[in-house]
Amino acid sequence: MAGMGKRMRPHTHTTAKPLLPIAGKPIVQRLVEDLAKVAGEPVEEVAFVTNPKFGAAVEEELMAIAKGVGAKGTIHHQTEALGTAHAILCARSALTGRVIVAFADTLFRADMKLDADCDGVIWVNKVEDPRAFGVVKLDDQGIITEFVEKPPTFVSDLAIIGIYYFADGKRLREEMQYLIDNDIRDKGEYQLTNAMEHMKQKGARFKAGAVDAWMDCGNKNAMVDTNTKVLGYLKDEPGLVDAQVKMTDSVVIPPCFIAGNVTLQNAVVGPYVSIETGSTITGSVVRNSIVRSQVNISDAVIDNSMLGERSSVRGQAMDLSIGDDCTIG
Repeated sequence: MAGMGKRMRPHTHTTAKPLLPIAGKPIVQRLVEDLAKVAGEPVEEVAFVTNPKFGAAVEEELMAIAKGVGAKGTIHHQTEALGTAHAILCARSALTGRVIVAFADTLFRADMKLDADCDGVIWVNKVEDPRAFGVVKLDDQGIITEFVEKPPTFVSDLAIIGIYYFADGKRLREEMQYLIDNDIRDKGEYQLTNAMEHMKQKGARFKAGAVDAWMDCGNKNAMVDTNTKVLGYLKDEPGLVDAQVKMTDSVVIPPCFIAGNVTLQNAVVGPYVSIETGSTITGSVVRNSIVRSQVNISDAVIDNSMLGERSSVRGQAMDLSIGDDCTIG
């Protein structure tokens, strides 16, 4: 999670992208909790590869996320973007035993299994245009026969979603170090797919895992869409709308996440809206949107929007992506 989240600006000017909320909870927290559920054994360590520019407050929040799943948290800095293998290798001390590697800009829904009869599992999903992804080719047993990074011509439509299981973290570490020691790059960077391909050539067996849903968090529209999907999955869970929400002549159309200390006056909220604490919505309609804390919306119709903390919006119908402390209308 060392990238600066440029596609999510202006929101990432003030919040590290993996800490942006989906249904009221940071992306990276949802990812860690989901992976802990499928690990099949207690998680010993959660190693976060971050950018040092994120600062101490972000690192403290990450430590709390690791503690929340009963694990030790560790921070590892990547100061230069040199590819996926380089990023993972920044956490070399954590690459021992059974290891799950995940990129913190994606969420998933899956019945995941960490197969004991292979050297690793690579989760994939079919995509229409695979040119922007690492992809895999399979044999008729579901064993991966080839890894290809961002193929310019069609090789396969099974895109690697950014979640991997390795039975032997030390072996993975050694293969990634081999890439760097020998300056083996693909498109100018050290790629995890090259390390896995080298392992495969030495006899490692990797299986492809399937997911029921793969949800991107790469830009505003993707974030709002993922927020909608996650709220749909959570719709039957109690407590999505806090009991302390102050409502006057207002309607909430589920599913929505609404934190405590939110005020709704003559408002229609939902479906698929997340509102963080301290926000006030007056005389407005809000749907399919993410509203951060301390936001004030009045006399407006808001759809497909993401509003930063302490922002203020008044008047007309809008599809917005505004950062913290902005005022419109």
